[in-house]
Amino acid sequence: MRRKQVLVVGSGKDHCTEVAYDTAYQVGLELAKCGVTLITGGLGGVMEAASHGSKEGGGLVIGIIPQDDKRMANDYCDAVIATGIGFARDFVTAYSADAVIVVGGGVGSLIELSAAYQNEIPIVALSGTGGIADQFAGQYLDDRKVERVLHEDSAQAAVKRALSLIKE
Repeated sequence: MRRKQVLVVGSGKDHCTEVAYDTAYQVGLELAKCGVTLITGGLGGVMEAASHGSKEGGGLVIGIIPQDDKRMANDYCDAVIATGIGFARDFVTAYSADAVIVVGGGVGSLIELSAAYQNEIPIVALSGTGGIADQFAGQYLDDRKVERVLHEDSAQAAVKRALSLIKE
């Protein structure tokens, strides 16, 4: 049986708050405790924090980066997929996930959420972390109402909820 894969998206290094960073770290740690493979965009900010938490918890981390040089990934990635395709890599990250957890986030995260939404991949936003997580928590991304962006207030609750939504 294949391991579950959860994508954690959110604020990059340039606009990641301390709250978002700390929360993402806890999400990564919780995912590792559950034996889930963490997928991220492989760079800084929320991606690095979640990767760090997962590594400290003994988890497996896959970073799918936009650059063509795998050395650009954060130090906590076990495997790096260097796409060289810029923001188009956001579709690769989303399509590789069984569920998505969003912490803070900006336009790159919104691209990933939109791709997940289009493919009916469950999305859980961490309320109180800012950015699109707060903006879209409890909402649909459009009037088709494909997949509501669910929300939780803690890393543990977000992970539990995301895992409960994965279709076997």
